[in-house]
Amino acid sequence: MEKLEYTFMTDTLAKMLFVKHPLLLQKLVSQLLRIPFDNIGYFAVTNPEMPPESLGDKYCRFDIHMIVDDRRVELELQIENQGNYPERTLFHWARDYSSALPAGKDYRELPQVIVISIISFSLFDCEEYHSEFMALEVDRYTPLSDKFVLHFFEVQKLPIQIDPDDRLVLWLSLFRAKTEEELRIIEEMEVPEVSEAIEAYRTISVSPEFKEVERLRTKARHDEAQAMLQATLIERRAIATKALGEGIEPGVIARLTGLTVDEVVSLKKTVIE
Repeated sequence: MEKLEYTFMTDTLAKMLFVKHPLLLQKLVSQLLRIPFDNIGYFAVTNPEMPPESLGDKYCRFDIHMIVDDRRVELELQIENQGNYPERTLFHWARDYSSALPAGKDYRELPQVIVISIISFSLFDCEEYHSEFMALEVDRYTPLSDKFVLHFFEVQKLPIQIDPDDRLVLWLSLFRAKTEEELRIIEEMEVPEVSEAIEAYRTISVSPEFKEVERLRTKARHDEAQAMLQATLIERRAIATKALGEGIEPGVIARLTGLTVDEVVSLKKTVIE
C-alpha cells in the first residue's frame, strides 16, 4: 500500500484545504454537529491566516475558528496524545468563551462555544468513536448551560466497513486514511462532496503554496531543535565546570553529563587556567 506523505490530519494541509473550500468545511461541520446543512444561515471562518512565525512551534495547532449562525466553533486536529489533551481542549474553550463577549454586553449574550476535536489516538475507555461533553448536574444530569460543548471524534474507533449512507463516518474516514488505497475506496463510493474533498486534497498537497508552508515549518522546527540542543550543551558544560571545581573526576562527570571524557578534560584545562 502506498502511504500518503501528507494526510487529512496534516493540520496545515487541512486548514489550507478548508479555508480555500469553505463550502466543504460547512458540509463537514454540519455532519459533526448534526445540523442540517440547509439550516445553517451564516457560516464564516474567522482565522483563515497561517502566521509564518507559528510554523516552527511544535505545540502550535492550526485550528479553524468559525462562526456558525450564533455559535462559535473551533475545529482541532491532533495526531499524538501528549498526555494533557483534555486540559488543553478546556483551555482553548475557555479562551474562546472569555473573549466572546463584546465590551458593555450582558453575559446572557455570550454565544455557545463548541470545540470539535478530531484525533488519531484513543482518548476515552469506550468503544464509541464520538464523545460529547456538556456541563451537567452530577446526580440529576440537569444542564447548567448550553454554552459549553466539547466533541471528540476518535477516528481509530471508526467501523472498518464504511456505509456510504453514513455521511459522518464517511467524512471522518478521510481523516483516518493513511494510504492512497484507503482514499480510493472512499472515492469509489461516489459521494459528491467527499470526492470533491479528496480532489481538493490532492491538488493542495502538491501545490507550491503548501510545499512552501511545509518547507518553512520543517526549517523552523530544525532551527528550534538546534537551538535547544545548543542550550542543552551549554547547560551540561556548566554543570561539568562546576563539578570539576569541586574535584570530581572527569570520568564520573562524563557519565553524569553525557559529555565525552575528552570534552571534560578540555574543560578542566580551562578551569585550571
